[in-house]
Amino acid sequence: MKKQAIQFTGSQGTLAGLLEQPNTVSKATVLFAHCFTCGKNAMAASHISQALVQLGYAVMRFDFTGLGNSDGDFANSNFSSNVEDLVAATKHLAEHFTAPSLLIGHSLGGAAVLKAASQIPSAKAVVTIGAPADAAHVKHLFKADLNAIEAAGEATVELAGRPFTIKQQFIDDLNQQDTSHISQLRKALLVMHSPVDDTVSINEAEKIYVAAKHPKSFVSLDHANHLLTGREDAAYAAKVIATWSEKFIDSQTLAPPKVTVPEKQVRVTEIDHRFQCDVQTADHQWIADEPTAVGGANTGPDPYQHLLAALGSCTVMTLRMYANLKKIPMENVVVTLSHSREHGADCQACDEAHPQIDVIERTIAFAGELSEEDTERLLVIADKCPVHRTLHNKIEIRTGLAS
Repeated sequence: MKKQAIQFTGSQGTLAGLLEQPNTVSKATVLFAHCFTCGKNAMAASHISQALVQLGYAVMRFDFTGLGNSDGDFANSNFSSNVEDLVAATKHLAEHFTAPSLLIGHSLGGAAVLKAASQIPSAKAVVTIGAPADAAHVKHLFKADLNAIEAAGEATVELAGRPFTIKQQFIDDLNQQDTSHISQLRKALLVMHSPVDDTVSINEAEKIYVAAKHPKSFVSLDHANHLLTGREDAAYAAKVIATWSEKFIDSQTLAPPKVTVPEKQVRVTEIDHRFQCDVQTADHQWIADEPTAVGGANTGPDPYQHLLAALGSCTVMTLRMYANLKKIPMENVVVTLSHSREHGADCQACDEAHPQIDVIERTIAFAGELSEEDTERLLVIADKCPVHRTLHNKIEIRTGLAS
C-alpha cells in the first residue's frame, strides 16, 4: 500500500487529505467523506479505506474545514461548506491524479456525497453508510442547545466527548437543506445501514432508498454500530462496495489484470483509450500517462519521464556499485534530469540532416566526505552506466506484427 499526504484549497483554506493506493494499478478512485465532527482518521474512514485499497482501489479521504489538520474554523463551517470541500477534493484529484468514479460517505458525510454528486460528473456510483436522508437530522445531537444557540447566536456543545462551537448560521444552513436532490441523483446508489444504529435510525436509510430511483441497492450491516468500530464490519462493507461498484464503473477505468510477462520483456496495454497505459513486467505493474494539459489524466509518468527515470536510476545504481567496490565514502547520491530539444542555432551538434537535437540535462549531487579525485572518478563512471551507453549507441528499433 502506498500513502501520500495531500493538500488542496477548500471552502476556507488549505485542507489536509490522504491518498492511499494499492501497489498495483488501481481499479478506480474513491472519494470518502467522514462523519460529522470526525476526521479522515476516524475508524470507519480508515478501516474501510484501507480495506478498499487491499481490494485494488485508490482512496482519498480528507479532513473537512476546521477539523483534523485542515485550515479554517469549524464554527464558521456548515453542511454547504462540506459539499464545497468535496467538490474541491474532486477537482484536485482530477488535476493531479484521476477523478473519482465512486463516492462514499459515512453518516453526515453520506448526506454530503448525495448532495455533492450532481457536481461530480466523473462519479458513476454513490455509497452511503449510516447516513441521514436530510442533513437537518444532525440537529438531534444538540437538540437541548438549540434555544441557547438561537438566543446568543452560538453555543458550545459537546459532541462525541469534545466541545464544538455551533453557530446559528450552521442551523440556518441545515434548515435550508431538503431531500429533493436524491431523486435527481442519476447515479447508481448503494445504501448501507445497521438495524441497531442508535445514532442514525435505519428509518433514514429507508427514506433515502424510497426517494432514489433505480439502480439502487440496500445492504444491512447487521450488528455493526454507527461508527463501524469493528474492523470486521468495515472489511465486510468494503468487500460489498467493491463487488457492487464494479458493475457501474466504466470498464476502461478498471486496471488490466496482471498477466505473465517473460523476463526481460515489457508489456504495455491501453487502459482508457486516450493516453493511459498499463505497463507490466515479469514482477511489476504501473501506469504511464500524459499530463492533463495535453489530454491525459496524469495518472502516471509520461514516456519521456520514464526515459529519464531509466537513465537516472541506472546512473544511481552504477555509482553505488562502483563506490562500494572502490570503498569510496559516498553516503548518498541524487540525480536530477530534464529533457529538451535544441534547434539549429542553439546546438553545436546539429547539422542540416538533423536540424535539432534531443538534450538530456543530468545533474548529480553527492553526499559524503569525498575528495576532489573521488568526485571526478564518480562523474566519469556516471557516463559509463549501461543506459547512458545505450542512448549513445546507434539504436535500431525493429517493429513487427504480433502473430
